[in-house]
Amino acid sequence: MSRTAWSIGPRLWILPVLGAALVALGLLAPDATVAAGAHAAGATLIAVAGLLRGGELLATWRRNRALASIADFVANDAVPCLITDATGALRLQNAAADRFFGAGVHETLAAALRSMIANPAAVVGRLHDRALTSGTAREDVVTRKGQLRVSAQRIGRRALLWRIEPFADRAAASGGGEALGVPRLTVGRGGAVLFMNDAARRLTGGRVRTLDAIFDAPPVFGEVARVAGADGPVNCLVARVEGGGRDELYLFPAPEGRSVAPPVGDVENLPVALLKLAPDGRLLMANAHARLLLRLDEGERRTLGELTEGLGRPISVWLEEALRGQGANRSEFLRLRRRSEDVFVQVTLSRSEEGGEPVLLAVLNDATELKTLESQFVQSQKMQAIGQLAGGIAHDFNNLLTAISGHCDLLLRRHDEGDPDYADLIQVSQNANRAAALVTQLLAFSRKQTLSLELLDLRDTLSDITHLLNRLVGERITLSFSHDADLPPLRLDKRQLEQVMMNLVVNARDAMPEGGEIRIETERLTLSEPLRRGRAEVPAGDYALVRVTDEGAGIPPEQLDKIFEPFFTTKRTGEGTGLGLSTVYGIVKQTGGFVFADSAPGAGTTFLIYLPIPADTPVARPDPADTPEPPEPERRDGVVLLVEDETPVRAFASRALRLSGHTVLEACSAEEALDMVRDGDMAVDVFVTDVVMPGMDGPSWVREALKERPEARVVFVSGYAQDSFEPGEIQVPNAVFLPKPFSLEDLTRTVQRQLH
Repeated sequence: MSRTAWSIGPRLWILPVLGAALVALGLLAPDATVAAGAHAAGATLIAVAGLLRGGELLATWRRNRALASIADFVANDAVPCLITDATGALRLQNAAADRFFGAGVHETLAAALRSMIANPAAVVGRLHDRALTSGTAREDVVTRKGQLRVSAQRIGRRALLWRIEPFADRAAASGGGEALGVPRLTVGRGGAVLFMNDAARRLTGGRVRTLDAIFDAPPVFGEVARVAGADGPVNCLVARVEGGGRDELYLFPAPEGRSVAPPVGDVENLPVALLKLAPDGRLLMANAHARLLLRLDEGERRTLGELTEGLGRPISVWLEEALRGQGANRSEFLRLRRRSEDVFVQVTLSRSEEGGEPVLLAVLNDATELKTLESQFVQSQKMQAIGQLAGGIAHDFNNLLTAISGHCDLLLRRHDEGDPDYADLIQVSQNANRAAALVTQLLAFSRKQTLSLELLDLRDTLSDITHLLNRLVGERITLSFSHDADLPPLRLDKRQLEQVMMNLVVNARDAMPEGGEIRIETERLTLSEPLRRGRAEVPAGDYALVRVTDEGAGIPPEQLDKIFEPFFTTKRTGEGTGLGLSTVYGIVKQTGGFVFADSAPGAGTTFLIYLPIPADTPVARPDPADTPEPPEPERRDGVVLLVEDETPVRAFASRALRLSGHTVLEACSAEEALDMVRDGDMAVDVFVTDVVMPGMDGPSWVREALKERPEARVVFVSGYAQDSFEPGEIQVPNAVFLPKPFSLEDLTRTVQRQLH
């Protein structure tokens, strides 16, 4: 049996070298104590190196002895056997392997198989990992010379014993296709036929290379197709087993003039789920693969309606159509009832006859992955559409709210607290602010609001809003906190973080109408590998984990996947907008974090928020109380060119600026503003302009105007968030951005600062 010496472990030369160096230093040391210490340390290192080296040699001897025993055991085995070490390198192979792989020296098993398998590294890698994990692994592989069964058995801690068994040596190795005489083909990408068993060759008259040479038209799996047979066309039922780029096709021929009905003995062990149904949907036969998929006991008789759901119409109607021959070449996707998880199958029905009575044959294919991808696509399209809608609604609302709150501010300037109308004006102003908050939630969901990021201590931030949260939950509910002392500062928007916590606490409060406890916990967490939760994957790294747990009734499983969708609510009409949790989702995602919910009926709900910890070392921020406020600039009046296409907004802004002492020039479009700027006799200090307008937009006309007036300052206003514009789109010298809705004070303060 050919052998390669097993490699010795890590070299230990560094320890004796260090020991010798210490002994030499001791000889040169002037002080006797130092010399003795150096000699002792050096001798210790040399002794330790000797012990480690002896242990290594002993372990190597034992390993080689065990290897020799295994080699002797498989030396005369008729099946090719090989042994690989932890790195995958070939160490031993028996005489059968020498004959099987032919002349030549191969360093790895993948290299030995390269002449037979299209992608041997993938096959060997899969089996290597599975065998090290579970102890054994096996896979049937199609090769250029037929089929092989490659199996791996773990020996010791990291070595593997491989057996390569050609199917020609085992009559029953085909798992139901070869031994039962069912025509079977292995098909690769592009319709290339990689393998045909003897039954398939007899059916078609020989070896074919592509599916085009077998089928007149692309086959519909689960349906009857016309096959080019050796003695003429043959009708066959085509079943498929998907294999990640290599599919197995099974062909069930039938005599001319009758429908296809595969022999029951042939289908029992096939890796295709096959059912035979009575006209009323009762199961007459289910093969082993179908029973496993449907969770059926052998001999159990159910109806198709009891096992599946989700057709959208009575299953009896579908069965009647199939019996009449309607709906040919059309499959239906159904969900299995006997599964706790979502499992979908693609079911295709075809009519047959048995003893003169009509029956239905059903071919089931697992379509869970397909339906999952479809639902992910639909969900992403829906979220994108709602996000665009939210951004557009926010823009229009912000223009309206700017005009409403702005004119309300103008009225409040003419009324004092003793005026009978003052309280009504305050109500108008407060409700306008509430509407602005709702728009902010829409923008949070669409992730288009502007974040003001700063380094925050999560514990301090939560402590600051404890009083507000206690007022929100009321007297029946207890609010408790538990913080990790090792939690570093996070880069967050304080206002948005407060909104997230308030939304979650209010949601927990509403889940406990009879009272209870809400626990808020923080923890520093390091993920050494990515965390998968449903369709999301949290990358490896450092995170601050925030848990918000309630003792409510919990969330049913069918609703748990929908709670973050906008406008989805389980509350009665008028009690909720359905934007609370979608706002949480939008804010957390924009911050770069992840949010999940764990819940079960009767067991309460826990929301988990993963917030990334900044990689850079946070710089200590000065206490705001110790930082003096910048002095207000000295009052100065100037000439302002106001460009706004929304008439109510322009009217409010113009009056507000004039009341502040500025001279205001108004334009309703960018083109009109450029005509005014070209007037050489007119002085302009500040341009106040909307960003998005019909015709030329704000940044475009401002860049043109600055060629004539380079000293002018700019204030851009918009109902869209600043982050929604392309990078550099509103980057103009001496420009600031003021989002809508803005108050009278916001506008006048911003213009005053630009004048300075």
